Amino acid sequence: MLTDEQITQIADELARAEQERATVPLLTARYPQMTVEDSYRVQNEWRRRGIAAGRRPVGRKIGLTSKVMQAATGISEPDYGAIFHDMVYENGAVIEHSRFSNVRIEVELAFKLGKPLQGPHVTVFDVLDATDYVIPALEILSSRIEMSGRTIVDTISDNAAMGAMVYGGNPVRPQDVDLRWISALLYRNEAIEESGVAAAVLNHPAMGVAWLANKLSAHDDGLDAGELILAGSFTRPMWVHPGDTVLCDYSEMGTVTCRFN
Repeated sequence: MLTDEQITQIADELARAEQERATVPLLTARYPQMTVEDSYRVQNEWRRRGIAAGRRPVGRKIGLTSKVMQAATGISEPDYGAIFHDMVYENGAVIEHSRFSNVRIEVELAFKLGKPLQGPHVTVFDVLDATDYVIPALEILSSRIEMSGRTIVDTISDNAAMGAMVYGGNPVRPQDVDLRWISALLYRNEAIEESGVAAAVLNHPAMGVAWLANKLSAHDDGLDAGELILAGSFTRPMWVHPGDTVLCDYSEMGTVTCRFN
């Protein structure tokens, strides 16, 4: 395990990279002894600093839950990160592209919790019971660590590459629709780039939320009522550039769109 001093040093380095819209060299290349627990210590330090600076936590994101995302990154296990209020955009937002690094878009469903979830034995049925509604969302990825050769340790330390999210479309109660068969068509500048079905996330998108609740229990943590949980992408990440318009069509659940200036 890394020392507290090394954890602070990495957190400082990532904070500078976020501020400067830059990337830092792979952590695992410089700290080969670094563990998954170390990387969550780095992430928790980043989250602690955000709260201390007045940022309001509103939820969590889950990453790498589908085979297509694991294949795209070369990483075979899920991870999670934190979401603050200032990282959430409404449908139709115009977003500053230069706010982020290595900017990509993912297609997801977001779960708004009406009840808390505490592991270690949370099931998909517990998640569905605890969910007020599910809503379409886009995740904006922002990588502050160089991308080639990343491991799970690098991505976790980087807050699971969470940059921001856009939500919209039509909220639905989980019992009113088969969430496994929610499909999405992702467009960039009116040309379709990706498509997918929500069952690609661990066979049911609510399984991602159950995984997260159980994972957090190992750190004496849980999910609170009112939190917004991004359940994981069911398409490959799509690169976006300044001037691009993004639209995702979720069929009966409506559309989510944003533009990067």
